[in-house]
Amino acid sequence: MTPGELALAAGNYTPVTHFILLGFSNDPDLQKLLFGGFLLIYAMTVVGNLGMMALILTDSHLHSPMYFFLSVLSFLDVCYSSVVTPKLLVDLLASDRSISFKGCVVQMTFFVMHATAESFLLASMAYDRCTAICRPLHYGYVMTRGTCLQLVAASYAFGGANSALESGNVFARPFCGPNQVPHYFCDVIPLLRLACANTAVAGVILYVFSALVLLLPVSLILTSYSLVLLAIGRMRSAAGKEKALSMWAIAIFYNTVIFTHIQPQDPPMIPAAR
Repeated sequence: MTPGELALAAGNYTPVTHFILLGFSNDPDLQKLLFGGFLLIYAMTVVGNLGMMALILTDSHLHSPMYFFLSVLSFLDVCYSSVVTPKLLVDLLASDRSISFKGCVVQMTFFVMHATAESFLLASMAYDRCTAICRPLHYGYVMTRGTCLQLVAASYAFGGANSALESGNVFARPFCGPNQVPHYFCDVIPLLRLACANTAVAGVILYVFSALVLLLPVSLILTSYSLVLLAIGRMRSAAGKEKALSMWAIAIFYNTVIFTHIQPQDPPMIPAAR
């Protein structure tokens, strides 16, 4: 049994009202270095994506489905990083790394929602490029403005549904023992380990739905890639090949997501500050 389960069984516990995010390190010099690095990356991310959105919005030549999806992707990137990074930057300089229970719920909910929405949006972008390359004569008829809006709405719908399920799966369980999270934000797996109740069923639910959320868009992307590769073999124009190569940015992102979040090993535990 975990320490939380022992406390719950003994009836000698106090419900957790806040969590402590242990972060990366307790070394002050390293924390300052990390603060500078993450601040620079975050600033570049926000400025770059907002600049991309402004450029696409103001330039009428970029009002096409591909650039519409890129603008939505930029918006998701800003939201995705803003859910976690500001709190991380504060924690790197502050001695108090606590976050309220409700704050942790909100952070996890929005993090999972935007991460899932981005996953499905990338699948929509792959479908868009596949249609443009494999069915160029029907592209304008298939990828209408209404279709693009529906694909974005569907991405957010999947994100909201998965976020509600995974957050509910975690916070429906009691938290009465240790409140130190060995992570720099309220992620699903580290918090699930702190729950007082048996989390075997919750773990199965988590992995099943996480696999579905990744496998469905990945399957769509791989199918699109296969069709595009076949079309590339029949292409003779350099312009057509350059348009096809734009899809590889999606592959790079998905490789990062898969190797970051779908790992069987437990993340290393970071000792608490003394």
